[in-house]
Amino acid sequence: MTNEDRQFYICNCFTTDNIFLEEYKLHVRFVSEQQFTRDYGVVLRRLGCVTDAQFEDVFNKISQEVDRRRRLSVTCAERAAAIKDTYRPLHPHVYHLQESYLAPKFKQIVDFCRVSAVRGGALGDLLQEEAAVRVYRFPVFERSFCEQLVEELEHFEQSSAPKGRPNTMNHYGILLNELGFDEGFITPLRQRYLQPLTSLLYPDCGGGSLDSHKAFVVKYDMDEDRDLSYHYDNAEVTLNVSLGKDFTEGNLYFGDMRQVPLSEMQCWEVEHRVSEGLLHRGQQMHGALPISSGRRWNLIERNKLCPMCNRRPELVEGGGFADGFTKPCIAPLNAVCVLT
Repeated sequence: MTNEDRQFYICNCFTTDNIFLEEYKLHVRFVSEQQFTRDYGVVLRRLGCVTDAQFEDVFNKISQEVDRRRRLSVTCAERAAAIKDTYRPLHPHVYHLQESYLAPKFKQIVDFCRVSAVRGGALGDLLQEEAAVRVYRFPVFERSFCEQLVEELEHFEQSSAPKGRPNTMNHYGILLNELGFDEGFITPLRQRYLQPLTSLLYPDCGGGSLDSHKAFVVKYDMDEDRDLSYHYDNAEVTLNVSLGKDFTEGNLYFGDMRQVPLSEMQCWEVEHRVSEGLLHRGQQMHGALPISSGRRWNLIERNKLCPMCNRRPELVEGGGFADGFTKPCIAPLNAVCVLT
């Protein structure tokens, strides 16, 4: 059964959990004002939210975010249709994955994983593990492809076509599914190349049964978003590839899994290099230090329990890959929830 034949779903927690309050650098859950005040009132006051007007502003922003999430499937479909009708790509070939785009070492790693899945074996010296636990670095794309992809993304960015926000934390970037990258590029990248790798590296995190993704580019610039606050992803596995261009600083930093109290976490800084990817567990806390300029994009994969609420998901229908969930009677290993 193909992805086109299946209905994908979202978890009900999508409209209540992991809402980011940018002014206070805080992720919250909102079910009601009473619950919210009980859970976050003290913390917010400590962060400077003390007046009734400030709390009213917080509630208004949460209401706007909840409404955006409820309408997301419809607005994404509308934008995708408008882009298809009005936008003319600069480099049409970059929308279809070719082996020539991939770094030779990445293909070597994937080939080793395919053999190891049958015969057994360890990745050994092929992968570089960072100081941060279970964070791996490897080249993904050829630099020439990165340059052409960035040119295409900048061409789209400068066009009059509608553009969606990647997530609640990044204001500048592009949703690759709306631009038309899913079928010809991201899906084969996940199925043919990432799945063999994640099956060996993250079997305990659902790495062997990833059947959906969310792919987007985020843009960092001195006059726009410069960094990314400490957070975890709504995903089982995250691949973060630096596309360029020229930038200074902007390294990533990683902590422990989100279940570990922040007061007990240790952080490790990891350099982000153009054309290389950093592969990590989605539930591992991480962030990005300030950058002068540059681009990077994230491919996010997932599985069984909802990564946002860590509970069995209560499913409602969604468009496209939605949050990656499929009904248990169809495919019991595909339960996921995605934050956008």
